[in-house]
Amino acid sequence: MKLQTRSLALLSIFPAFFSCSEKVGQKEKLPNVIVILADDLGYGDIHAFNPDSKIPTPNIDALAAAGMKFTDAHTPSAVCTPTRYGFLTGRYNWRSRLKSGVLTGNSKALIVDERTTIADVMKNAGYHTAFIGKWHLGWDWGLADGDSLGGEGWNAKDFDQIDFSKPITHTPNDLGFDYAYGHSGSLDMAPYVYVENGKATAIPDKVTVNTGKYSWWREGPTSPDFDHEKVTPNFFERSIQYIEEKAKDDKPFFLYLALPSPHTPILPPAEWQGKSGLLPFGDFMMMIDDYVGQVNAAVKNTGIDENTLIIFTSDNGGSPAAGIEEMQALGHFSSYIYRGHKADAYEGGHRVPFIAKWPSKIKAGTSRDQTICLTDVMATSAEITGYKLKDNEGEDSYSLVELFDADKEVDQFREATVHHSINGSFAIRQGDWKLIMAKGSGGWSAPKPNTPDEEGLPDVQLYNLASDPGESTNLQAENPEKVASLKSLLSKYIKEGRSTPGAPQQNDKMEGEWKQISFVE
Repeated sequence: MKLQTRSLALLSIFPAFFSCSEKVGQKEKLPNVIVILADDLGYGDIHAFNPDSKIPTPNIDALAAAGMKFTDAHTPSAVCTPTRYGFLTGRYNWRSRLKSGVLTGNSKALIVDERTTIADVMKNAGYHTAFIGKWHLGWDWGLADGDSLGGEGWNAKDFDQIDFSKPITHTPNDLGFDYAYGHSGSLDMAPYVYVENGKATAIPDKVTVNTGKYSWWREGPTSPDFDHEKVTPNFFERSIQYIEEKAKDDKPFFLYLALPSPHTPILPPAEWQGKSGLLPFGDFMMMIDDYVGQVNAAVKNTGIDENTLIIFTSDNGGSPAAGIEEMQALGHFSSYIYRGHKADAYEGGHRVPFIAKWPSKIKAGTSRDQTICLTDVMATSAEITGYKLKDNEGEDSYSLVELFDADKEVDQFREATVHHSINGSFAIRQGDWKLIMAKGSGGWSAPKPNTPDEEGLPDVQLYNLASDPGESTNLQAENPEKVASLKSLLSKYIKEGRSTPGAPQQNDKMEGEWKQISFVE
């Protein structure tokens, strides 16, 4: 059962951290919360995290300077869909039916309506909740006839069964969002249709495709109001308008701005082309940075800056589709000093920039080096609003609230953190140690899964990230006890259906192969 509506928490139940917040009567004035989730943005693509970055990001850097940087932040998965699942639910994606890979533009809804999301928590506390951007968690399109789409969504013909005039079900509106506007998958995945509160804003009237090296998208139905180049600006501009409108209300708001960029297609408008001196990716990032600055300015100009929490982060590491190797030749490293990139179990797949700015609570110019995960935003939202998560809510989420207090010493935050690659390979991190349950990357970098590069390699990899952040020396042979203890902890987390304290829960039914299933039997 989802959470039930309850009154706003009184000041007396909040921790001391909240004691100096602005109050209305005897109640705490809850902060507005804005989460900006970039797509395929690497740790090294932001100058504040990589001083050698070749991409100017002055506005995101300013956001970091005004708040707190988390230098050891991670996504629960190295690819889009599962990270978004983990972020919204506070639950590792591999506990869902999706054990590997990503969804497409016509996939059915992954999050069941009964599961509590961040938006539910915020709405329960009296927030107006909005989603704007890339969903990529599936929803159920209306069908022309029958009960099947008849295709997986990778080919143009897979959308012939969709009746775009019919209402869509199992949408973000069913998961706690009062307002929802966006498209179904990645910007290179058809159908190219905006959906607003469960209805297409326009019916597709053409089929489009782009085969450019960096600007490509798959062939598929496209609505007359859908212009690929204008999608990212559209989402930012709508978000800024939303902020300006909601700032006038007494009611707090929660905005989830899920960017489809800088993921392919990489489409910097003419005014940004060539600005970075790198590939189109650099130009695209400069445009995104400018819009982040506009969002921050809107928050300041409307007078709500002091009590607004802005989180900026990414859904996984940088993608080779952006031209990572070509940019490296020009001196820019999207993964900074870390190995691998999007899709991998290596650090470059899931270590991401993470910034939190909240002037009334977070001291400017501070940083934290504790390991955190995007799943933690769920428990953070719960603590901020005074909601106590039930045993079947946010099973892998730890609240960041104590870390927001820069003066507080925190020896240990998460007990451990589980990572997941595109092919479903597990990794677990505890302290300085990281165990990868695969011979290679589990993703797109070498050694790739099931290739000759993996021949002769040990079944697992163990790295000490303190002494070897680039994961260059496998220490599994010299440390069998550490391998055994981390494997045992990972097994416990899988079997118990959670990695936080609480009653054991059930993982969702497994469909097909689940990597390393043998070691959890």
